[in-house]
Amino acid sequence: MEQSRGPPRVKNKAPAPVQISAEQLLREAVDRQEPGLQAPTQRFADLEELHEYQGRKRKDFEDYVRRNRVNLNNWMRYAQWELEQKEFKRARSVFERALDVHPTNVQLWIRYIEAEMKTRNINHARNLLDRAVTTLPRIDKLWYKYVYMEETLGNIGGTRQVFERWMQWEPDENAWSAYIKLEKRYGEIDRARSIFERFTIVHPEPKNWIKWARFEEEFGDSESVRDVFGTAVETLGEDFLDEKLFMAYARFETKLKEYERARAIYKYALDRMPRSQSTNLHKAYTQFEKQFGNEEGVEDVILAKRRVQYDEQVKENPKNYDAWFDYARLEEASGDADRVRAVYERAVAQVPPTQEKRHWRRYIYLWIFYALWEEMDARDIDRARSIYAECLKLIPHKKFTFAKVWLLRAQFEIRQMQLAAARKTLGQAIGMCPKDRLFKGYIELELKLFEFVRCRTLYEKHVAWNPANSQAWIKFAELERGLDDLERARAIFELAVDQPALDMPELVWKAYIDFEEEEGEYDNTRALYERLLERTDHVKVWISYAQFEINVPDEEEMEVDEDEDRPLSEAAKVRARKVFERGYKRMKEKGLKEERVALLNAWKSFETTHGSAEDLDKVEKQMPRRVKKRRKLDDDSFEEYMDYVFPADDENAAKLSKMLAMAHNWKKQQQEEAQDGA
Repeated sequence: MEQSRGPPRVKNKAPAPVQISAEQLLREAVDRQEPGLQAPTQRFADLEELHEYQGRKRKDFEDYVRRNRVNLNNWMRYAQWELEQKEFKRARSVFERALDVHPTNVQLWIRYIEAEMKTRNINHARNLLDRAVTTLPRIDKLWYKYVYMEETLGNIGGTRQVFERWMQWEPDENAWSAYIKLEKRYGEIDRARSIFERFTIVHPEPKNWIKWARFEEEFGDSESVRDVFGTAVETLGEDFLDEKLFMAYARFETKLKEYERARAIYKYALDRMPRSQSTNLHKAYTQFEKQFGNEEGVEDVILAKRRVQYDEQVKENPKNYDAWFDYARLEEASGDADRVRAVYERAVAQVPPTQEKRHWRRYIYLWIFYALWEEMDARDIDRARSIYAECLKLIPHKKFTFAKVWLLRAQFEIRQMQLAAARKTLGQAIGMCPKDRLFKGYIELELKLFEFVRCRTLYEKHVAWNPANSQAWIKFAELERGLDDLERARAIFELAVDQPALDMPELVWKAYIDFEEEEGEYDNTRALYERLLERTDHVKVWISYAQFEINVPDEEEMEVDEDEDRPLSEAAKVRARKVFERGYKRMKEKGLKEERVALLNAWKSFETTHGSAEDLDKVEKQMPRRVKKRRKLDDDSFEEYMDYVFPADDENAAKLSKMLAMAHNWKKQQQEEAQDGA
């Protein structure tokens, strides 16, 4: 708090210039004792003439201060002139009159006090200092002048009294340090210690506590230093702690080779201070562990550093689930079960703000990892079971669910030999929120237990709930085939291919065809191909049909061992070639050029392997050639593209153009004959 400086000064107009004669200028120069001029006593012949000069000079000064009382320089020059004339009473009077005008001017007080001190008027100077510090108690310069004078005079008691008066105003840190240095100079250690106590109450900054601790380290013992640091930590509290305080405390203990104490101090500080305020403390702790710790200690330092980082990340954004994952893994590596549970509990409390599944996808893994950790690492089965239960209660199953949680809960019960509980969990899941993955997981569980009747029931419920799931139909049929119930498997396939909507019908047809082919029912397989071709003309179906005909053995070949290589029969070649021809014709009729090319390539490969040169030449003659063409776009621009030109199409075009030319010639002849007849 600064001392008020009184009302603002009003700048008066400059006084009118005073007419000064040459003699007056000379006398002023003599007063200033300029080089080359004589002293006043030598200049004036007698005392009367000197008094006359002093009277005129004094009158001039009085005129100056009367015209402009607020001009401090006029008062200063007046007082200084009186001092030079050895008129101390008059100079004192001038200073007092000036103080009436400028009672808060520090420079004026200092000049007045220094004038009294130079003239060895100690009591006058003491009285002035007392008045000055009473009038301006917040001006440290006056107090410093006061204590300096008293100590110079050897009045230590008086100096101490001045300091006590000063300290009542709670000055800045330098004033307290000056008081402490005074007591130290005269060996008053206990007094200095009591001053430190008051000092840290008025200015409880960490650096002042560190100064006190260094003082105790110099003049006290280790216990007194510890008391100072301990009092500092208790006084400041967690909100005002500073890393420098703990670093100084830890270095002191390290100097005494109390490494465990120093380590405890570092850990205490790191656990309570935010990362942004303890960067240097982390570095100091790391350096300490590298010098005096072991491998475990260094790992603890790194662990604590990363813990602070993750803690700041989750405080900044509590919904940052990736940060929670890393934080939990860090605590799991530390091996402290209480810390791990605390982190997981804080993490799962951060429920997503909306009921949209995309916001829950990362969050739900916190529950999963928590339950797995309790089961696998902590070996707390009851707690793991309760975690799964709480997680399932939290999920809004009417809007969405997570099949992985239901399945993990069931697998957990299986590991605990609770089969009934696992079935109950999956049954509840299918009843509340059926999903393909839940059916699949439940069926896989029953298959491992060889509960085929339950599997059949589950498959029936699955295809009834989602008849468009091709994989469900295929797996259902594979189950019946594995149970050697071929008629049931065939019936399931028939139901599947008759469904009005399937997500992947080609897989169902392929599985059905492969089933009939593997069972040796070639007529049924051929019939399936024909039914499929009624629905689609995809080139792959034709190629697969032809490959099937190649692999169908004749009746006399069915007795031959399948492992033995057998030549391809002519009947099989004919059947395959007919399929290729039918497919090519169908593609040609529909104008599917890309499909025709793919079919011709497959046909050519077949003839190359199994056909004669004549058959191969027949196919090669039908192979198209690629040509570059142009077509017009909507914006009247043109683009180039590659097209296929088949020889058969060229022949037809040539025949058509020849017929048009003949018709044109015939019409021309008719017109000429009509003209001749006319």
